[in-house]
Amino acid sequence: MSNSRDSLFELDIALPDARLDAIATDLVGFDRRFERVGRSLQALLDPDSVGAWAKRFHEADAPVIRLMADRYPLVVLAGDVGTGKTAFAECAADRLVRLTRREGQLMKLSTRVRGTGHVGQMSHLINEAFTVVEQQAGKRRLAFLVIDEADSLGASRDAIHHHHEDKVAVNTLIQKIDDTRRLGGRVLVFLATNRAAALDPALLRRAGIQERFDRPDEEQRLALLRHDTQGFEIDGAVLDEVVDLTGPERNEGLGFTFSDLRTRLIPEALLRAFPDRPMTGDDLLAIATCMRPSPALIDAVQA
Repeated sequence: MSNSRDSLFELDIALPDARLDAIATDLVGFDRRFERVGRSLQALLDPDSVGAWAKRFHEADAPVIRLMADRYPLVVLAGDVGTGKTAFAECAADRLVRLTRREGQLMKLSTRVRGTGHVGQMSHLINEAFTVVEQQAGKRRLAFLVIDEADSLGASRDAIHHHHEDKVAVNTLIQKIDDTRRLGGRVLVFLATNRAAALDPALLRRAGIQERFDRPDEEQRLALLRHDTQGFEIDGAVLDEVVDLTGPERNEGLGFTFSDLRTRLIPEALLRAFPDRPMTGDDLLAIATCMRPSPALIDAVQA
């Protein structure tokens, strides 16, 4: 039985989107990362463009040009929880339609596609989801599919604990990603995971781009703290101390994630003062001193 789009996707929005454009502005490090990988993303969306470039500047059909054209429109984003993988994927999709002056659709796969355990259900739902995504792609329209916690759908088929149903679902996911190549870049798939080594090797081999997301360094933590505490008149020396308290050297080798800072530390400091007095630097320091970073879940991105 066919499922509604609402049951297949937890996010389903037209691009460009003003909200995502605003999020990109607030996303620490987004512009720098996009500047580094943006051309590669654009090449995945327009595989013929590299060949046209080669003819213009080199007048040669070099083997690497053919290899570039054959890349899968698949991006693997790997990093710890709270390092901005999914936010980057969503904002990158919005930025890409703006740069290419095209329209698009952003669709984030729902965890409900894992189904309820019935034989063949998960594979059926994956097929349905990709069918909807492909229908959104047109000659002047792009479609982006974001699969969060991708290791839950695409874990290695060699895992001894894997149920047959899970292995069939991984086969289906690989096949549907294979099928996207015939669309000439009109569909781009993002797999976000904090367990890249658990992904099936066939998925990793197909990735046109593999991008690792680390916990923020000192510069990034300071940039986020400055941005999010605007209007609170927090002294710069206090922010520097918070940066130190949230770094790996003060936390047994594990620094705070972006999410730790933005959704835990700063809100808890604010609530320490609310509703009776203004928030001060002492509030930030008090929370930073007692709070611990989220535990690490990341493993290495395999080549």
